Amino acid sequence: MDIQTDYLIVGSGLAGLFFAIKAAEHHSVALITKSVAMESNTTYAQGGIAAVVNQGRDSFAQHVQDTLASGAGLSDPAVVELVVREGPEVVEELVQLGAQFTREATGRLSVEREGGHSQPRVVHAADSTGREVSRALLEAVARGKLKIYERHLALELLIEGRCWGVQALALDTGQLHRFAAPVTLLATGGAGQAYLHTTNPAVTCGDGVAMAYRAGATVGNLEFMQFHPTMFYQPGGPSFLISEALRGYGGVLVDRQGRPFAEKYHPRGSLAPRDIVARAIVSELRETGDECVFLDVRGKDPAETRRRFPGISEHCAHRGIDITADLIPVMPAAHYLCGGIKTDPWAQTGIAGLYAAGEVALTGLHGANRLASNSLLEALVFSRRAWQHAREQSPPALPASLPPGREPGGDAPDLELVARHRLHLRRCLWEEVGIVRTTAGLEQACRTLDQLAEESETLHRRHGVDPALVELRNLATTAQLIAHGARQRQESRGAHFNQDLPQRDDQHWQRDTLIRAAGGIAE
Repeated sequence: MDIQTDYLIVGSGLAGLFFAIKAAEHHSVALITKSVAMESNTTYAQGGIAAVVNQGRDSFAQHVQDTLASGAGLSDPAVVELVVREGPEVVEELVQLGAQFTREATGRLSVEREGGHSQPRVVHAADSTGREVSRALLEAVARGKLKIYERHLALELLIEGRCWGVQALALDTGQLHRFAAPVTLLATGGAGQAYLHTTNPAVTCGDGVAMAYRAGATVGNLEFMQFHPTMFYQPGGPSFLISEALRGYGGVLVDRQGRPFAEKYHPRGSLAPRDIVARAIVSELRETGDECVFLDVRGKDPAETRRRFPGISEHCAHRGIDITADLIPVMPAAHYLCGGIKTDPWAQTGIAGLYAAGEVALTGLHGANRLASNSLLEALVFSRRAWQHAREQSPPALPASLPPGREPGGDAPDLELVARHRLHLRRCLWEEVGIVRTTAGLEQACRTLDQLAEESETLHRRHGVDPALVELRNLATTAQLIAHGARQRQESRGAHFNQDLPQRDDQHWQRDTLIRAAGGIAE
């Protein structure tokens, strides 16, 4: 069954919803998401949105400089400038759409300071900013001409000279649909599930990166997977992020004896950029043999701590930790993909009719290491710029015959085999393409993941359209790209650290690592 619309969006996080609200004012819009609309990385974002909303104490120049410093020489200065300058505008748009941010007694937006920031500039809704933003946007989209298709898993982009939409599987009925539109926005988020330990929800399987790469788009900088230093440590328990805002508030990283250690690795100590803090924790764990380190906020006012971090306080309390009196056990985990589908300043990919925004895109903002809370900012700015560009175009008429999608049929796959392959690739990335890498480990990872990707393709061709197999194929493709990008980069920079090549090499490697579907590294 074909479903035709003016605009098609894949993904229900901030980037997809913000675009949808604008497009649905005067056009038909379809949004597909493989879970429920509220389930996205956006919902789990705790910290907030970095924006210069108080120019009396802060400035665009300072935010630009902090972003460039964190990006380790790979951020595009022009892109950083435009994103930072548009920040206050998009925050105000969220306020107008109903987002309830934390405010001071004067009514001014409250701002926090996070790691890598020289000034407090993170607009937030207590410690559950993403959930509040998702709530406000989902209420807003309900007022427009928008149809949300939940539990629809995108399979492939429909390509014939340009992008004409996607084929998707309706998970509740097993039916295959072609969603056709002259404009498609990929807003599918990141790829945290490619790693054994991640802060990301189960839906983040690199679907958008894998689909776009197979369709011929250029992807890049995938070696820069950012590891968040402080995921709540609970073996076998659900992942839960301990926000960087807690360190901005005054929390200090300590060992089991309560001794601070981060100052040994960087002058900013616990407020150093995330890649440095994550490696510092790994070094401490190797030295001590412990399984985790701890975050200490016991020196702060207990009532103020609970007021500012109600979600974290409640989560930890359910696990027997009083954050005002106890040390909080934490460890690093895969968190944010700084690379993605290469786009221009208007969120256009190299495929006509296809835009990308949010974590799935490589915009030039983050460089080799994302500055804390710049992710929601990027999603807002580029989804808005995608809409501004798309609305000015004269959309072509849909062709009389759409490109064919995947045919149904085939016997069901061995799900135990699929699960083993999935665990194998996640463990491979974590162990060999993780926080600290080696040349030999990266070479082995490429061999392992090349084989897993080939086996996943074979399973895909042999069997019917099975959701577990679709995700395995996308994970295998994305993991393969991450490993090859890391092997190609002959230096250490930002979130990519190879202990055999520990120095940054600006002469040869101050450039993006771009990979095309035709194979090889783009110059």
